[in-house]
Amino acid sequence: MNAPKHIAVIDIGKTNAKLALVDLGTLSEIAVVTRPNVVLQGPPWPHYDVEGHWVFLLDALGQFHRDHGVDAISITTHGACAALLDYTGALAAPVLDYEHRYPADVVARYDAIRPDFSQTGSPRLSGGLNIGAQLHWQFEQVPSLKDRTAQIVTYPQYWGHRLTGIAASDVTSLGCHSDLWNPHKGTFSDLPATLGISDKIAPVRRPSDILGPILPEIADATGLPPTTPVCVGIHDSNASLYPHVISRDAPACVVSTGTWVIAMSLTGDGSAAIPPLDPKRDTLINVNARGRAVPSARFMGGRTYEIIQAGHPYAPDKHDVAAVLDQRVMLLPSVETGSGPFQGRKMQWRGPEPQLGSPARSVALSFYLGLMTGTCLELINGAGPTIVEGPFARNAEFTAMLQAVTGRPVVTSAAVTGTSIGAALLFDHDQAPPNASTAAPVAPDKSLLAYAELWKSSVQTKA
Repeated sequence: MNAPKHIAVIDIGKTNAKLALVDLGTLSEIAVVTRPNVVLQGPPWPHYDVEGHWVFLLDALGQFHRDHGVDAISITTHGACAALLDYTGALAAPVLDYEHRYPADVVARYDAIRPDFSQTGSPRLSGGLNIGAQLHWQFEQVPSLKDRTAQIVTYPQYWGHRLTGIAASDVTSLGCHSDLWNPHKGTFSDLPATLGISDKIAPVRRPSDILGPILPEIADATGLPPTTPVCVGIHDSNASLYPHVISRDAPACVVSTGTWVIAMSLTGDGSAAIPPLDPKRDTLINVNARGRAVPSARFMGGRTYEIIQAGHPYAPDKHDVAAVLDQRVMLLPSVETGSGPFQGRKMQWRGPEPQLGSPARSVALSFYLGLMTGTCLELINGAGPTIVEGPFARNAEFTAMLQAVTGRPVVTSAAVTGTSIGAALLFDHDQAPPNASTAAPVAPDKSLLAYAELWKSSVQTKA
């Protein structure tokens, strides 16, 4: 198949649902539309508004095709999500929000059956961040649900199924702390058999495989040609990683930023040796688009940003940055306590808490995010340059602090969102990655280093 020119990328993040149109020739987004990913509270449980997203996506696909032409469709979504399909291909139950928490007795029963970290590379996470925990809870809540479930698909492939009628799962979504996958062997873990669902998980495919052409009714609704191909799709952090998996010939780290900040370590051949990992610090093994294990660490950076900024604009100047460095105004972990390298710790400010909306609060927040990311990279033995993808790539204070604390170059993607570019590249493996540029420090290195050392010592003292 000749590489198509314009790829429509369905990108369902935890905060927003997007459709981006990527020009493969220039690796640029020529159109983007978004809508909030609002969680509906029930019944029977908190779930995603998939029908609202579907109407939005069909309308946007039609508009993109009329304005620019759409040659193919790729899909990327957040992880920790699976859809249960009944024997007609419809949802057997609403798609559960992974942040929903379960009663302690349910959690205890799941903990008794889940495989060990040494087998799965999946730390035990809160709520439904392990897909296995979701499935266990759903089948307990609704005893008839398992029998009504014909196939279980991971979330990118739910949208692929709606577009093509073909069910699949993908290695990157199953390898995203699901408890269902053994990344060392590239096979299922013991959990599917324990849950009695081994025969229900849809066939596992590589993200770049072609799932099929769109259904006739999708062609009618959007005006796209009936032959429009849809690829299997990919977990969003792995979409950010993908351009570097296929192009880099030396060690590097990729930091995907959004609701989650996920740090991933690569060697030049796209794989990585697995260092000792501590599941209590939210280190884990992801699986890249080629099925290889990738040591990773993460925290909810975008969620942290929302909590601390509370909707205020971010516009500090160099004097604000200098004042924060001089006065050592610091945010200490953890803002979001259920995940990340400092789980269970309660956030605190060093010195008086800066006023909401103040420049000092903005700068201290960015430094905090850079230091948390640096901690994640240290936990996975990161080496080589650090490539930052997503919205934090445009935050100069974040990149400057990250460069200072790691002592290695930080480069930033020129793309608006690394996920869309990476997902589009599933249709052209030989294309070069997005342009990148080295981040310029916003303050003298010595000031940043002194700030970082004080933050690290404060964190150790707090422990």
